[in-house]
Amino acid sequence: MSEPLLSQLRAQDAARRTLERALEKSRVHHAYLFAGPDGVGKELAAFGLAQALVCERRGVSEGGLFGDGAPPSFLACGACSACLRAVPREEEQRPVHPDVVVIERGLYAPQTIGRRTPETQDISIDQVRTLVLAHAAYAPHEGRAKVFIVRRVEEMSVPAANALLKTLEEPNARTHFILLTSQPDALLPTILSRTMRVRFAPLPEDVVASLLEAQGIEPVRAREVARLAGGSLETAARLADPDESDARDSFVTRALQAVDAPGLEPLLAVAEEAKKEKDLLRARLAALADALASKASEAARANNARAESFTLQGRIALRAMDHLDSNNAPQLVVEAMLSRMRAI
Repeated sequence: MSEPLLSQLRAQDAARRTLERALEKSRVHHAYLFAGPDGVGKELAAFGLAQALVCERRGVSEGGLFGDGAPPSFLACGACSACLRAVPREEEQRPVHPDVVVIERGLYAPQTIGRRTPETQDISIDQVRTLVLAHAAYAPHEGRAKVFIVRRVEEMSVPAANALLKTLEEPNARTHFILLTSQPDALLPTILSRTMRVRFAPLPEDVVASLLEAQGIEPVRAREVARLAGGSLETAARLADPDESDARDSFVTRALQAVDAPGLEPLLAVAEEAKKEKDLLRARLAALADALASKASEAARANNARAESFTLQGRIALRAMDHLDSNNAPQLVVEAMLSRMRAI
């Protein structure tokens, strides 16, 4: 028998207990906000909860010949038709189960959601009207539950968020919403007040490394990448790609050259490029901090006077990571970081 998806959630014990307790007591909230960094298990948990809600066998006893079978499980069985269809196939972005609906910017062709142009900036009100408002009022197709999963809900336009809000305020029975975000502070206060927040933390480095190894990454490489990934398996998988490794090394080299360059042109060029690579910038800043720490150690061993300046520059790189985590503009973060390094 296949393992239920929720059982595969790693290093998110508090979140998993919250969801399993709700399923066990049949008190699943109508609207959840799964908040935490990208690549830490929020989406796996969302589809795991959806799988449990639509499972055909959940709550059904397997009763033995003399009534001594296993008690009913509150988890998904992981193997019935509903469970299998509630989870996207590896090559697809959304499941085929009619009662598990995914909302995401650009996921659907414009004509499918009544638009003339693609959704390039945000999740449009057209998508919410077509996929949520037009269906949330009706009973589930297969009778168990209807689940709407919204990826990166912070990308929802204000009109779309307001339209969704009406449904969150007056939900139908057996209708559930799971909103995923890495930026809860960017959401409308009215959305926050009508959802139950479930927090997801960054994954421990050893968990990220073991998951990478399970994907075939060589152990030494997996540990190196996990150290730079900030607790995100998604970021780690990208960093493990040879092309990204080359790009990361190039960023470190050009950043160090910009610090020592006589003019500001190299600095501005590195900062300009940073805004195009926001998703990977944190790991690149971590690599820069590591490189400066190595330079400081080498200089200290050689009694080089630059040891202290390398140490201070490394601290500036670490502070830049904090500024980036606070949703500051990547270009400005890098520009300010390199300017401070140059002043040392």
